[in-house]
Amino acid sequence: MEIEILRMEKDLLEFKMKGERHTYPQLLKHYLLKNPDVAFAAYKLEHPLNKDSLFIVKVKKGNPLQALKDANKEIIAEIDEFEQKLKEALK
Repeated sequence: MEIEILRMEKDLLEFKMKGERHTYPQLLKHYLLKNPDVAFAAYKLEHPLNKDSLFIVKVKKGNPLQALKDANKEIIAEIDEFEQKLKEALK
């Protein structure tokens, strides 16, 4: 996945996720919206044949980049937990 920063302000981050359509952007949006400091998180596909997603994060307070990092840490932690539980179930 390649990321292109389009706009970065104090409370807003807009970026393009190249090669990603719905799977990861939807997951990321879900985790961002769990954060009470995030005012808005959404993505859109500009064209059905285009494989890139345009993502926007706006925060009430704090830093949008930090909110993005925190959401990704939560996703990784949940994936690790899932992997551990799967290993236990397969014993």
